Amino acid sequence: MIKKLLPVLLALIGTGAGVGAGLFLAPKAPANAAAGEHAPADEHAAGEHDAEAAHDEHDETLSSTYVKLNNQFVIPIVSSDRVKSLVVLSLSLEIQGPGQEAVYNQEPKLRDVFLRVLFDHANIGGFEGNFTESRRMDILRRSLHEAARNVLGSIVSDVLITEIARQDI
Repeated sequence: MIKKLLPVLLALIGTGAGVGAGLFLAPKAPANAAAGEHAPADEHAAGEHDAEAAHDEHDETLSSTYVKLNNQFVIPIVSSDRVKSLVVLSLSLEIQGPGQEAVYNQEPKLRDVFLRVLFDHANIGGFEGNFTESRRMDILRRSLHEAARNVLGSIVSDVLITEIARQDI
């Protein structure tokens, strides 16, 4: 009898533990949802709010443009006078306004300054060990952003690392 009851008892305990964990780990409801502030009082106010939100999103998309640089960057990691690995990464620039033409016109200069920054980062050990660690990536992004602003000026709002990989040789 106990042999037949044990699987059912274990299933009930497992189900109860799962439900309890689900309730405990469930995301908290926003404060305004708990207070009953789900929607504006009338439909006219809701329509105005939606139109304002759409207008803000439209302005934001017009102000920022993303420009992907054409080729990947390949950075050798040298140790004891030997190339021990290669880092390959792709970059994109977030620019303000219609400056895509300026980016492509200055791409050779941009690639040069980006390679200098990437080689410096490699020489100080930035691509060693856990090279995708948040702190290391922030340092690299800041350096790349500063280099891009030196070439293109204030139209550059950010440098995005879209792909990064290290291949040990």
